[in-house]
Amino acid sequence: MTSNFEPTQTGTNDYESNYPDTIDLKKHPGPDTSRPIVTQQPKAREDFQMSYAFEWDTPDNGWYGSFINGVGSCFGALGTIPCCFCFPNPYKDVDQGHVGLITKFGQLYKAVDPGLVKVNPLSEKLHHSNVMLKTMQIPTLSCYTKDNVSITLSSVLYYQVVEPHTAFFTVYDIEDSLRERTQTTLRQVLGARNLQDAIERREEIAQSIEEIIAEPAASWGVKVESLLIKDFSLPPGVSNSLSMAAEAKRIGESKIIQARAEVESAKLMRKAADVLASKAAMQIRYLDAMQKMAESSNAKVIFMPSQNAIERTAQFSGGGDPPATEPGPDDSQHLSRIISLQEAI
Repeated sequence: MTSNFEPTQTGTNDYESNYPDTIDLKKHPGPDTSRPIVTQQPKAREDFQMSYAFEWDTPDNGWYGSFINGVGSCFGALGTIPCCFCFPNPYKDVDQGHVGLITKFGQLYKAVDPGLVKVNPLSEKLHHSNVMLKTMQIPTLSCYTKDNVSITLSSVLYYQVVEPHTAFFTVYDIEDSLRERTQTTLRQVLGARNLQDAIERREEIAQSIEEIIAEPAASWGVKVESLLIKDFSLPPGVSNSLSMAAEAKRIGESKIIQARAEVESAKLMRKAADVLASKAAMQIRYLDAMQKMAESSNAKVIFMPSQNAIERTAQFSGGGDPPATEPGPDDSQHLSRIISLQEAI
């Protein structure tokens, strides 16, 4: 038995033309799942940290300064030779988030950005200044308010060095200076406010303290970002008094709300009573009672009151005065019928 199928050699173009829905993986590769897809591009280098680099003209230090500077350059050149530990290496690194301040013979003349920097080992010295955002914990502070109440609070200060050369060479200890300035300002601001004001306006107090310490901090080359009051504690006696006062205030407000609700309920009940005592309401109630009695399967006797008796009963229900005339026999019969009807209902 022979087959009618004869294999033929066709090129790639013939295959694609015969099967247009087939995808060639060599020409159209799928997505590469081995590497993560980057959804956010990193910041540029100049946006990551602001540049503080500068260089000033150095004064003439005479022949001795030139001699030391030349000898230091020679020592630095020898220090760059591998495995030559007799001479210092002139290349130093400055970490990211820091600024390098270079002094020559103790005088500042240059600032460099993070990276590798060359320093003369004999005449120059490299200092590191941190320009990252810092958090400083303010120790627990006890002070008195305007109404002579002792309070204890702790806070945190966020600041950043914006002028490295000013902060490094102007203030001996920048953190200690900011801490003392903040504590003094806290005592000053809280001493001018009452206890209730200090409790309710904590954010406003922190904002005023931040504005006060921002001016001297700017002269030190520091920018105050924010000041937050973390903990605010009172003596036990004062805390109990405030709790009792708050509880009494809540109870009073609940009683006022309850009294208002009772007044509104009384008004609605009075309005409902006036509506039910009207002639039309009595007739509707009368017809409703007759309909309910008619729906019952038991034998019943219905006494039909007159219209005058219904109106008189409505007057009695509404609190009106009884009529001055004496009731006749017909009225008595109608009244007895109404009473029998009400008892049956």
